[in-house]
Amino acid sequence: HGRPQAAIASRGPPPMAAPKAHAAVGARRSPGSSSMSSVTTQSTSASTSAGGGVPEGAEPEGRILEAPNLRIFTFAELRAATRNFKPDTLLGEGGFGQVYKGWVDEKTMNPARSGTGMVIAVKKLNQESLQGLEEWQCEVNFLGRISHPNLVRLLGYCLEDRELLLVYEFMAKGSLENHLFRSKDGQA
Repeated sequence: HGRPQAAIASRGPPPMAAPKAHAAVGARRSPGSSSMSSVTTQSTSASTSAGGGVPEGAEPEGRILEAPNLRIFTFAELRAATRNFKPDTLLGEGGFGQVYKGWVDEKTMNPARSGTGMVIAVKKLNQESLQGLEEWQCEVNFLGRISHPNLVRLLGYCLEDRELLLVYEFMAKGSLENHLFRSKDGQA
């Protein structure tokens, strides 16, 4: 319909709220436009939908805050950017889900051929991850509003057909975990 309702950001860590069956969970781009509207979902089942990445009934409380510096990607765009999430583009896996390497045009942020354009990292929510769902929303709301040289930059996100993805700038020097926990001789 229009712009999402603004939410007031508070200082300090966000409160941890339990998931509810009725919750507003985000914003969507209307087909063919860049305008956003709030989306409300309702579910009474706790099972995972067959083709999606979000367990039904596990929607977090709250909404995605407006972040004009974030690009809203379609699932098709991210599938193209990562070569259909091929195993050879898989960078790693964690509690949230899998992280894939992809490529986009630096100016338009549209998918680019493998090896050309800007390299990105695409986090794809694990279908069974209830914690990941809350983390996804927190990352969009928090990292979408800040910029710091010591933080990886969130470029955009995808919320489409129960698929939740985050798009980051690609950092080529390995994971933070590897840098923090390896010994001086290079072994963990």
